[in-house]
Amino acid sequence: MLLTIVFGVLLAVVGVTASAQAVMVSVYASTSTLDAIVQSDVSTVRGFVHQGLDPRILDPASMPAEDLAALEGLISTVLSKGGILHVELRLPEGRVVAASDPRVTGAEVAPGADFRRAIESGQAQLALVGGGSAEAAPGSRFETENVLREYVPLSLDGQVALVVAMWRDAAPILGGLDTLRRDVVVVTITAAIIASITLYLVFRSAQGRLTRQAEALIEAGRRDALTNTLNHGALVGLLAQEIEAARREQHELAVALIDLDGFRLLNDSHGHRAGDEALVKVASLLEAHGREELMLGRYGPDEFLLVSKGRTAESLQGLVEAFREELGRHSLRFETTEALPITVSAGLCIYPTHGTSVTTLLSAAVRTLEEAKASGGDSIRIARQDEGSQPAAASSFDVLKGLVLAVDTKDRYTKRHSEDVARYALFLAGRLELDDELLRTIHVSGLLHDVGKIGIPDEILRKPGRLTSDEMGVIQQHVALGDMIVRELPDIDTVRDGIRHHHERWDGKGYLAGLAGDDIPLIARVLAVADAFSAMTTTRPYRKALDVREALNRLGDAAGTQLDERLVTVFIDGIEHDANAPLPGTETGVGQLWAPLRRAA
Repeated sequence: MLLTIVFGVLLAVVGVTASAQAVMVSVYASTSTLDAIVQSDVSTVRGFVHQGLDPRILDPASMPAEDLAALEGLISTVLSKGGILHVELRLPEGRVVAASDPRVTGAEVAPGADFRRAIESGQAQLALVGGGSAEAAPGSRFETENVLREYVPLSLDGQVALVVAMWRDAAPILGGLDTLRRDVVVVTITAAIIASITLYLVFRSAQGRLTRQAEALIEAGRRDALTNTLNHGALVGLLAQEIEAARREQHELAVALIDLDGFRLLNDSHGHRAGDEALVKVASLLEAHGREELMLGRYGPDEFLLVSKGRTAESLQGLVEAFREELGRHSLRFETTEALPITVSAGLCIYPTHGTSVTTLLSAAVRTLEEAKASGGDSIRIARQDEGSQPAAASSFDVLKGLVLAVDTKDRYTKRHSEDVARYALFLAGRLELDDELLRTIHVSGLLHDVGKIGIPDEILRKPGRLTSDEMGVIQQHVALGDMIVRELPDIDTVRDGIRHHHERWDGKGYLAGLAGDDIPLIARVLAVADAFSAMTTTRPYRKALDVREALNRLGDAAGTQLDERLVTVFIDGIEHDANAPLPGTETGVGQLWAPLRRAA
């Protein structure tokens, strides 16, 4: 769009410039050319006079016929200079006393405006006229379409006594001016074409560079700064997508969680630089042994995750074994220490054998890795066949808690916000007198409602300003990603409803499903009220927090459009009148921070 605008402006400027230059050159060249013609013809007339113009010509009746014939012959020599069509010598009253064409000699010609101006001013007069109306004596008409007519006055004793009238063919002059104008336009347009091509190349180069920089920034948000592998958030998001693809295409997905043995001891003994060197070494060797179908990333401080499509546990085990053998040939040395070996432990599991969701699959990998480390480390374990079928609600929720903590490393606001939403939702649910089981579910759903943000790129999640429409589209996908992450947990359907639908609106204008009114699950409507109140009362990089009174006013304004009016009324009433109401920045209501006031109807 910018390039189009620049080209449009350039073309307009070129058009105006070319037209202006053509006009100016035409005017200046015409003036210069005509001045040169007048000066040349005046010089010719002077020469004509000096050759012997007899004053008796002023009275043709007294001039012998042979002298008059000689004069006409002298006039005819003027025609030999080229370009002059006809010459007349006229008296001030208009009578032709001699001419290059003897037929018009003695004719009476009515004086025209230019003729009179030449007599009055004593200056030569020049005009462009038509060949058929050239103000020549009767019988003198010219075939050429355009004629330059000149009146050159000759003075005697301070009075104009004679006027030399000349007619010149204007076609060569006008043709030369047309050629000059055309050349000016051609040169200007050629320069514009060169400038356009240059601009295009510059813009294309700049756009290419900006595109590459933008891609690099986006990719940097998905990469671990130390090892340049995928970071935790990108790994979990991509793993969720791969599991969905495996479910659709009905193929297996192998996962290996690899941990550096003794990493904390290495850091404590030799400093973090030593630990960083070990991590970089392991990452480079893993990438060297990986294949194009492998997805590799840094899952934790000293952990790497490998994901491979269509590979069995035994096949992935062989790849990890080859990596361990290569790693065994490398060591670390710091200052005066001996060569220090680098060893790893690994836990392997398969989708769907050991888990059918991100959480259950990673839980199985974590437990299997712990078994490998418990056996002394430097070993590889494959998850047991019954690993995925064990009751895992508690451990799964522990994994989800870990995911929330992982989000906290990307954006601390998200963790605090999730805790606040859980408090506010639990408070609202209690005032609705929901049963204890549903209260517990709402609390869990509040903590996990934004877990999908773990897969949102950092530059979007932390952006200190208004999001673009494309960035908002990425943010909106966090509800679907969160649903994908927790979908296979036991008895998780109600929690999933809260995660997936807490951004639906009462009027149907929310996302992602566009549900409206009572079609939105109750847990999602409760979370929506709590989420809105928390968002308004929490400081963000692009906006300061609102005070509680202003937030409640805006919450009331959203009732019936964005939020369920009945739930908003119950929540506002509770915040205003319940002594133990949860307030921003506190676990329970504190009177001195904000005194509940009765809200006007």
